Amino acid sequence: MKQLWYFSAPWCGPCKQFGPTMDRVSNQGIPVNKVNVDYEPDATTKFGIKSVPTVILVENGQEVKRFVGVKSEQDVINFYNG
Repeated sequence: MKQLWYFSAPWCGPCKQFGPTMDRVSNQGIPVNKVNVDYEPDATTKFGIKSVPTVILVENGQEVKRFVGVKSEQDVINFYNG
């Protein structure tokens, strides 16, 4: 199964800006697993998260690709589909 893992934190300004975009992506049927780096250190460590927001495309439990920072809704959809 393919899904996006969205790593963020409530104190992160760019994450506050990007969160609604990821909600819209999820509402379009793309599976999004939201991970708060403050409360889920195991996932944060597993994927070596250094900065937030970070989005990782995960397929069958393995990282396929990632980006760090804020993107448009269409860019996130293209990232997932590409």
